[in-house]
Amino acid sequence: MNGLNTERPNPVSANLDQMSSLEFVHLMNRQDATVARGIKKVLPEIARAIDVIFERLRGGGRLIYVGSGTSGRIGALDASECSGTFGTDPSMVQFVIAGGERALAHGVEANEDSAELGRKDTASKKPGKKDVVVGLAASGRTPYTVAALEYARHKGSAVIAVSCNKNSPLAAVADVAIEIDVGPEVLTGSTRLKAGTAQKLICNMLTTGAMTRLGYVYGNLMVNLRPRNIKLFERGINVVQHITNSDRDRAVQALKTAGMSVPVAIVMLKANIGKAEASRRLKAAQGNVRRVLEAY
Repeated sequence: MNGLNTERPNPVSANLDQMSSLEFVHLMNRQDATVARGIKKVLPEIARAIDVIFERLRGGGRLIYVGSGTSGRIGALDASECSGTFGTDPSMVQFVIAGGERALAHGVEANEDSAELGRKDTASKKPGKKDVVVGLAASGRTPYTVAALEYARHKGSAVIAVSCNKNSPLAAVADVAIEIDVGPEVLTGSTRLKAGTAQKLICNMLTTGAMTRLGYVYGNLMVNLRPRNIKLFERGINVVQHITNSDRDRAVQALKTAGMSVPVAIVMLKANIGKAEASRRLKAAQGNVRRVLEAY
């Protein structure tokens, strides 16, 4: 552990406990700025990972995040938000976290040392040849996550590693290894800081990039969002108005007629057709709004 970058004391924060609050936040801000620079160096690997995820999801597979502690919670967060953002079925993007769902709010640190639990928990998802499994581990050596990727790979899944140390055991079992050098943490060994930020930014790229390629985005708009509350209803209205150049009343009426489906409302207005025909065209295009609109 002492040889890992993420575990080394950071010389710039050696007197952390003697700093004023203003000095402290300036220091953390400067250190946080290094995360984006570190990610810039691994953009080709991230792009390859997006391509792998896109191909597996397009073929009817799933994306499954695996991790423990902060890494596991970041994977769980990204997985849980895909349905609301892109309108995907919740089964499309899933997560496995050491300690189970209890670990989302409570520390269950001992579980991360168990390779057996990593295999068992991943096996419960029944990963197969259509799926892609992304292992998140700041150290790159967490036994739980390494074993999870080994199991998934054995079952034919594509496997992607995201870690913050070079030449890690996690990277060694992956088809695509994303290894970000964020350097030592301001608080020695606290990988919920820069390492956690790096993993969150990468997860943002992975799912947003793959879902955009799949057609769940039109331009830069969330055309597949599900308007389940007031905020999302208003956002849905704005999306329909923007794409169809309609006034608010017409957009609202189209949404209601479409059963609150934003894509159906858009196709109805742009093609001047009814709900049934709009739904049929979207189904034929696998839900890709742009493909439907460019065909007519």
